[in-house]
Amino acid sequence: MQANGKTIAVNGRDYYAPERPTVVICLDGSEPGYIEKAIEAGVAPTFARFMKEGAHVHANSVIPSFTNPNNLSIITGRPPAVHGIAGNYFYDTASGVEVMMNDPKFLRAPTILSGVHDAGYKVAAITAKDKLRTLLSHGLDYSTGRAFAFSSEKADQATVANNGIDQVLEFVGLPLPQVYSADLSEFVFAAGVKLVQHHRPDLMYLSTTDYIQHKVGLGTRIANDFYAMIDGYLALFDALGCNIVATADHGMNDKFLPDGKPDVLYLQDLMDEWTGKGAARVILPITDPYVAHHGALGSFATIYAPQGSNVDALLVRLRKVDGVELAQTRKEACARFELPADRIGDIVVISSKHKVLGTSRARHDLSGLTEPLRSHGGLTEERVPLIANRKIVLPPGHLLRNFDAFDVALNRMH
Repeated sequence: MQANGKTIAVNGRDYYAPERPTVVICLDGSEPGYIEKAIEAGVAPTFARFMKEGAHVHANSVIPSFTNPNNLSIITGRPPAVHGIAGNYFYDTASGVEVMMNDPKFLRAPTILSGVHDAGYKVAAITAKDKLRTLLSHGLDYSTGRAFAFSSEKADQATVANNGIDQVLEFVGLPLPQVYSADLSEFVFAAGVKLVQHHRPDLMYLSTTDYIQHKVGLGTRIANDFYAMIDGYLALFDALGCNIVATADHGMNDKFLPDGKPDVLYLQDLMDEWTGKGAARVILPITDPYVAHHGALGSFATIYAPQGSNVDALLVRLRKVDGVELAQTRKEACARFELPADRIGDIVVISSKHKVLGTSRARHDLSGLTEPLRSHGGLTEERVPLIANRKIVLPPGHLLRNFDAFDVALNRMH
C-alpha cells in the first residue's frame, strides 16, 4: 500500500505512484512447479523466502497463452480486446497478408510504463528478445533521461537516442548472449540489477525467454540451474530495497508421442480435405522469428473459413476430431477470452493438453527440435504463478490474472 496517495490512471485503472524501486517480472514459460522443484533441490532460497514471507498465489494468463498477448496484457493491465495484440502473428484482412504483430502500430492502448513515465517517473523495460522491446517500450521519451528500454538480443546496438542508454555490454559486464540460450534471460536480470544500482528506475519491467522451459521439464538439472540463476538476482533486487512481483505469460506442457515425435493435428491439411485446397486459411498465432525450439507448433489456432461456407457445420466436425479441446465461433471465443474480433478468424481451435496444432505438414520445419516438443497456447497452459517479496492484499473473491501484476506491485503490497 502506498502512503503518498498519488495515483496514475492508465487504461481505466488507477495505480499508486511508486515510492520505492518496483520490479515486475515476466518469467516466460514458467509452468507452476518449476520454482517449487528448484526449492526442493535447495537451489532457490530466495524464492522460498518470498513464498513464505511474501506472497505465492496462482493467476490465469491470457488465452491464447502465447508470449506477445500476455506480455502486452501485463504491461497494459488489460486483455487483448483492449490492447489489440491477440498473438505473435495474425492475418491482416485489410491488407490481405499474414504479418508479425510486433509493430507498435498494432497496439491500441498505452502501457503502464508510459503512463508512469509521463507522470514524471523513471522507468525501464528489458526484454530477452527484441521482438517485444518496441511494443513494451512504446510511448517512452528517451530525451527525458527517465526512460531505458533494450533487449538482451540486441544489447550491442543500444543507443541513447533509441534506448536511453548505450554501451550496454560494458555497463552490464557480460558478452552478447546467444538467442537460443539461458544466457539471454540472465542478461535481462544482470542488466536490471545494474540499472537499479546506477540509475534507480522507479518502475521496471523484465521479460525473459522460455528457451529452457521448451527444452526441459520440471525438476531437471537444467531447469533447476536456470531458476537458481534467477534466484540469485532476485536476492540482489531484494537487497536493493525493491518491491518485486514475478509472474509468467504461460505454462508449458509435453506435446509429443511415445516415440518422441510431436503430436500434431495439421489443421490446414484437414481444412483442405474438407473445403478444398487453399479455400480456408489457418493462422498459428505462436509463429514468430524464433521457431527453432517449437517449430511454430502451439495449442491455439484460428481459421478463416471460405466465403459462404457453413461455419456451424465445420465446428461440428472439428469438435469430433481427436485432440480438439475447444472449437468456437469468433463471437464465442472473443467473448470468452476477451479478444479483438477483427484480428481473429471465423473459428478458434484449442487443442488438448499434449497435442499441438499445425498448418500443413509440409510447411513446418521441425529440424530445430533437438528434444521432444514442449509447447503452449491452450487452456492447459493458462495457470501461472504470481510471487511477491512482500505480503499482498487482494479483494475478496478476486479472480487474479497475470495482467494484475502491476496492480499488485503498485497497489497491493505492504
